[in-house]
Amino acid sequence: MKFSFGSAVMAALLAVGVVSGNAAMAADDGLAQIRSADRIRIGVFGDKPPFGYIDSNGQSQGFDVEIAKAFARDLLGSPDKVEFVITEAANRVEYLKSGKVDIILANFTQTKERARVVDFAAPYMKVSLGVVSPEKAPIKDVAELQGKTLLVNKGTTADAYFSKKYPEQALLKFDQNTETFDALKDGRGVALAHDNALLWAWAKENPGYVVAIGELGEPEFIAPAVKKGDTALKDWVDQEVATLKKDGRLKAAYEKTLKPVYGDKVSADRLLAE
Repeated sequence: MKFSFGSAVMAALLAVGVVSGNAAMAADDGLAQIRSADRIRIGVFGDKPPFGYIDSNGQSQGFDVEIAKAFARDLLGSPDKVEFVITEAANRVEYLKSGKVDIILANFTQTKERARVVDFAAPYMKVSLGVVSPEKAPIKDVAELQGKTLLVNKGTTADAYFSKKYPEQALLKFDQNTETFDALKDGRGVALAHDNALLWAWAKENPGYVVAIGELGEPEFIAPAVKKGDTALKDWVDQEVATLKKDGRLKAAYEKTLKPVYGDKVSADRLLAE
């Protein structure tokens, strides 16, 4: 058999190409990586009760956390195989892009701008923006904010909404929810804008404040997000969210974490996506 140096080089290059192609494929297949690691990393909030927060024992709790545990149970066989990565509103996209998390489940509202940089799966909640203010000086209309300071979290839909629709509005922005709500208590702003579901819960736990504007702008959806182009993982999450809705576990998570906060004031149908 004759040995051809050119053929050998070609074979080597093809082999390298196959390996590189497989590596590139694997890099975009978060589902395969999760199964290989036998652990799923999910970004959640640490300071946004009742959706995601750290309890007195240092454990993650909340509505989003219950959904994350269901993901781990159905994908890897145990809710203990989820690694919670505490995130803030402003770094949710970066955590996905950098590979620090596999999925974001941190009260992430779907927007056109965000959909350009991450892939959203099927939604599990529906919300609108709201505005909370002191009961003694309630803000009942956006016009009443003129010439006053409104508090928001960086990178949230409230930040984007007021920055775009009311560019003259004075905004004081913070990274963490605790900072923003502390600023409201300290009087550094006359009101605070955020998802209405969060504000209803916070106002109930903090007497003296009222959500005088309960629905602002168009209703929006909250959904899990994965790295842009990770089709396999997105498809799995789509199916998983549908399963949780169908078998009642999504509503069970609501009953466990949200109903004790809202009581009969807010119905499950008002917040859970169909």
